[in-house]
Amino acid sequence: MHYKKPNKFFYRLVQFISFFLCTFIFRRKVVRNEIRGVKGPYVVIANHECALDFVTLIGLNRRPMSFVISNSFYSTLPVQGIMDKIGVIPKQQFQTTSRNLKQIKAVIDNGEPLVIYPAGLMCEDGLSTPIPLGTYKFLKWLGVDVYCAKVKGSYFVMPKWSKGFNPGKIEMDIFKVFDKEELNSLSVEEVKERTREALLFNAYKDQDERKYSYRKKGEISGMENVLYVCPDCGKEFTMELKNPHTLKCSECGYEAESDAYYMLERKSENGPELRYVSDWNKMILKKVSDELSLDTPYEIKEETDIQMVNKEKKKFESVGNGVVTLTKDCYSLKGTVNGEEISIELTPSLYPMLPYSPGKYFELQDKDTIYRLVLKNGRMVQKCVNTIKMNFRLLNNITDEFE
Repeated sequence: MHYKKPNKFFYRLVQFISFFLCTFIFRRKVVRNEIRGVKGPYVVIANHECALDFVTLIGLNRRPMSFVISNSFYSTLPVQGIMDKIGVIPKQQFQTTSRNLKQIKAVIDNGEPLVIYPAGLMCEDGLSTPIPLGTYKFLKWLGVDVYCAKVKGSYFVMPKWSKGFNPGKIEMDIFKVFDKEELNSLSVEEVKERTREALLFNAYKDQDERKYSYRKKGEISGMENVLYVCPDCGKEFTMELKNPHTLKCSECGYEAESDAYYMLERKSENGPELRYVSDWNKMILKKVSDELSLDTPYEIKEETDIQMVNKEKKKFESVGNGVVTLTKDCYSLKGTVNGEEISIELTPSLYPMLPYSPGKYFELQDKDTIYRLVLKNGRMVQKCVNTIKMNFRLLNNITDEFE
């Protein structure tokens, strides 16, 4: 496939916008930048803490880099024309077509740098999302030097569970992970271990050590959609926002307050002391995993509005409604889209995660088609996503921790 070289004028324009955002919104500090001045082809693997992580990276190399980005994100950008001109490669998350592979290989074959985000999705709880197993074979297949661009702090600038920007401070550290000769000689398991070591992160642990300040000073509005299980009584969907800094269980009275640095402190006499949101969420994920592990049927069935991308308007619009069902063996969507009946079934073992927004929607991706499911009961979104995440791990016998 022919390599589409990024247009330098538009690339510099995006870099200028990046400079503005990194100066005034992200307040970026560069720890190392080992791709500066590097010639020839190479791959940059990057962790993914927020939706605009590519903005914090694109300005750190004068050479145009081709970014692989989410097709769902790309499809709703009002500036698709500019994105095309700077050489982005849109692809479905957790699906790689032969066309995607050809586009990616064309970048490398033409001696140019490529940027990928192996986890594919930004996190809701400050912990790394799973890295697809095929990533490690993919890096060996490309056969070029590999660098890591590791960002710290951007999770709090654009929390997945909140709205808008929360200006603060981030760090960017770019360092070499493999040279191509070494990469070719390593086993897939060795590549996996070093890649994971480079990419995995715990945003709350990092913040506890650095204690950077952010404009919203610890406000956690929206977190009730992520931490939906009370850590004391175990009831679901009883955690409510008492004020912008405090969550309280309507059943047992368990209460936790966020300080100015997003560390939690128990305010009730009952229940565990959980300093990190990530620790609380681990308890929820274990609960879901335990339920899936039982030798009994497991089913979530929810009514949903169905949305699809209007390519002309570049946004998701309602096209029908239906019922989404999650079981251990199948994820299905049945309903009406544009007046026609549809029935979609997906295999759970193939999907480590799916794109979503807490309290609002999650997406089913069937080949090139994206169905955005806006659940009637928005608070069920997180449980659906947790089910998908933990079911994948159980079905693929994955026991390692992501932290």
